[in-house]
Amino acid sequence: MKTLNVPLGDRSYPIFIGNALFAATGALDAYIPGDEVLVVTNETVAPLYLDGLLSSLTRSKVDSLILPDGEKYKTLGTVELIYNELLAKRHSRETTLIALGGGVVGDMTGFAAATYQRGVNFLQVPTTLLSQVDSSVGGKTGVNHPLGKNMVGAFYQPLAVFADMATLATLPDREYRAGVAEVVKYGLIGDLEFYQWIIENTESINARSEAALEEMVYRSCQNKGDVVARDERESNVRATLNLGHTFGHAIEAVEGYRGLLHGEAVAVGMFMAAEMSRRLGWLTSDEVSALGRLLESLGLPTSVPAAMTPENFLNAMALDKKVSKGTVRLVLLKSVGQAVITGDYPEEILRETISVFCNQAVVF
Repeated sequence: MKTLNVPLGDRSYPIFIGNALFAATGALDAYIPGDEVLVVTNETVAPLYLDGLLSSLTRSKVDSLILPDGEKYKTLGTVELIYNELLAKRHSRETTLIALGGGVVGDMTGFAAATYQRGVNFLQVPTTLLSQVDSSVGGKTGVNHPLGKNMVGAFYQPLAVFADMATLATLPDREYRAGVAEVVKYGLIGDLEFYQWIIENTESINARSEAALEEMVYRSCQNKGDVVARDERESNVRATLNLGHTFGHAIEAVEGYRGLLHGEAVAVGMFMAAEMSRRLGWLTSDEVSALGRLLESLGLPTSVPAAMTPENFLNAMALDKKVSKGTVRLVLLKSVGQAVITGDYPEEILRETISVFCNQAVVF
């Protein structure tokens, strides 16, 4: 087992990375302050891991709630189901919520924890690669609104994160590859050595080798933890973690969160950001082409869905949280391994980039 620490003063917490982390009785006990627990999961994860987690908990009051699975259920209405369960089972301010599942479960459970009786404790037990390398770390919680992704939420840190590699064995291939997109992101924005490692280990990554999985999760959490420690509430450098996300969120919103998976949309968005960076003179054609080939070798998309038009793309981007004074602030690449947050670009370059992709003109 490997352990990382997210250093946030009195809100610092550990990330445990290993196999069968919650199989042993009492494994999570040190991070459950009170005697009340509600485990929140979904209908896909519950048959696989809920009983095992419940049997490991030693608290006298342990309840569980199974939510429907899917990004389309990441809504205030679904969070209300968590509140209903907490109130119906008479959970007090001493309760601890445990999020057992992927990013959707983690985001909603964290938001419920941040807001139930003005804040209760919670733990993250992420079961997808995407949630292990990204959403479970850093304290971003929330839900989607029909007009925009993650528009309602709060910064609220967990007491600990348990990234169990064993749960990745049951992860469907498409979900796994969607998580790999976020792994690539860390290399692109600030860890060139890691980016080269990903290129050199594509075969092992695709094969889900134990060594590759552990290295991916560890290096990704290390990168994210370092950024969060410097900028917890995303006032500056933390925004670089959104590489590809503004483009990707627009795709998700237009498709009503029923098309590309989040990581798939981010992969397309990163490729779009790289192409826009090329048009600004920051990346070479060879670097953009190499990224496209890498994404495709990892089974990730590089073209936008047919539903996307320049008009609906721009309209969706205009509703993004990162819009400031009417300008969409984008994360772009000054070079491979160096991200920049900027709203200072010619609008026609953004429009050209979107138009190229909407016309299905693949760059590489």
